[in-house]
Amino acid sequence: MSEANTQPARLAFFPITLFGSIMGYSGLTLVLIAMRQILEINAYAPLALVILTTLFFSLISATYLVKILKHPQAVIKEFNHPIASNFFSAFSISLVLLGVIYSFYNLTVGQILWTLGASTQLVLTVITISNWIHHEKWQVTHMSPAWFIPVVGNIIVPLGTPLYAPLELGWFFFSIGVVFWIILQAIVFYRLFFHPPMIKTLEPLLFILIAPPAIGFSAYLHINGGNLDAFARILYYTALFFGLLLLVQTPRFLRIPFSLSWWAYTFPLAALTLATLKMFAFINQPIFGFLTALFAAIVSALIFHLTLKTLAAIRKKKLCVPPPAEPTPQAKED
Repeated sequence: MSEANTQPARLAFFPITLFGSIMGYSGLTLVLIAMRQILEINAYAPLALVILTTLFFSLISATYLVKILKHPQAVIKEFNHPIASNFFSAFSISLVLLGVIYSFYNLTVGQILWTLGASTQLVLTVITISNWIHHEKWQVTHMSPAWFIPVVGNIIVPLGTPLYAPLELGWFFFSIGVVFWIILQAIVFYRLFFHPPMIKTLEPLLFILIAPPAIGFSAYLHINGGNLDAFARILYYTALFFGLLLLVQTPRFLRIPFSLSWWAYTFPLAALTLATLKMFAFINQPIFGFLTALFAAIVSALIFHLTLKTLAAIRKKKLCVPPPAEPTPQAKED
C-alpha cells in the first residue's frame, strides 16, 4: 500500500528538464556524425549514440505523457514556472535534432520527427512570446539564459531544410531565432550585471549563452550554401568567446552541487564542438583541430559523467521529488 501511494506522488514531480539531456546526447551524436564525414572516424560510434538517444527520448517522453494524463495540474504548474516552463521547448528541439540525425539513416523517420518538432516549436514560440507580452508575474530577476530555449531554439530548425521543407522556411525560423537571441541576450546581461546573482544550482544555465551563436553558425552555413562569410565568422567567434569565458571559470562550476541543471553544460558545448569542427574543415589550421579535440573530449566526458550521476539519482529516488521552495525575486545568493 505504501509503495502504491508513493508512485503517483513521485510521477507528479517527473521533471520536464530531463529533455535537456536529450539535447546533449543529440548534440554529441551530430558531432560524431560530422567527424565521421570530415575526419573519417569509426562509423559505428554515431549509430550507437543514435540508438541510445532514441531510447532515452522515447523513455522520457512516455513517462512524461503518463504524467500529463495522471497529473495534469502538476504539468500546468511546471508550465507556469519561470525556469521549468522553458524546457517544454526542449522536447520540440529534441524532435528536430533527432529528425536531423535520422536524415543520415532513415529519411522517412527523419521527416516525421523533424516536421513534428518544427511544428511544435513554432506553436510553443507563439505561446511563449504571447505569455511574455501579456504577463502579470514575470520580473527581471526571473530571467535566466534558459529563456533562450523556447524562442532561440528556432535557430536549430533550418538544419532540416531544404531536405524536409523549402529553404525559405529555414530562413523563417532562423530569422526568429537570431532576432530574439539578440533581444534576450541584452536582457540576460542586464539581469546578470545589475541584479542579484542567480542561485548556485542555476549557474550551469550560463552555458546556454554559447548555444545560439554556436548552433546558429552551423545553421547559417547550412542555409547559406556553405559560405563562410563575415556573419558566419561573427557567430562562430562569439560562441568561442563565450565558451572560453565560461571554461576558465571551471573551478567555480565544479563547486556547484549536482542537479539536472548540469545538463545545460552539454548541448552548448556540443554545438561549439560542431561549429569548431566545421571551422577546421574550412580553415585547415592546427588551432581549430586542437580545439575540436578538446571540446569533444570535454563534452563526451561530461555526458558520460552526467548520465552516471542522473542514474544514481534515480536509483536513490532523489530525482522525482518536490522542488525546494522558490526564492523570492529579491533573494540573494548565500
